[in-house]
Amino acid sequence: MTRTPEPYSQEWLRLPVFYVGQVAEALGERVARWWDDLFDPRDATIVLADGTALVWDEESGWRHGRFVSGERGMRTELADARFLGGGVLPSAERVTALLDDTTYGSPRRPVYRHYTDLDDGFDRALAGFAPITV
Repeated sequence: MTRTPEPYSQEWLRLPVFYVGQVAEALGERVARWWDDLFDPRDATIVLADGTALVWDEESGWRHGRFVSGERGMRTELADARFLGGGVLPSAERVTALLDDTTYGSPRRPVYRHYTDLDDGFDRALAGFAPITV
């Protein structure tokens, strides 16, 4: 059984780290560095060695573009970004496949959910990526 942490607790704010970490691991040596950003919406950035970056947020999923600026605590800015699609939590393998498909994606931002939707099952899905602690 997956335990869902209380919204806005430290545990809840860190839930995306496990999911994004799996995506970064799947991308392997392509990753230069990555970080999460805490809230509203929770998001994360994976900077790739080729000068581009992937940004994930809990409303729109993944987007990819040329890395302009960003760091933990500051929103990442991308140029020529395209949203990969595939939902808000596509598997790490799916993110890699979408990234490699140059015909996939759209400049239009999809909205799969809103960060204030606290009872929509999203946090339970995110918690499923966390390691089981006893």
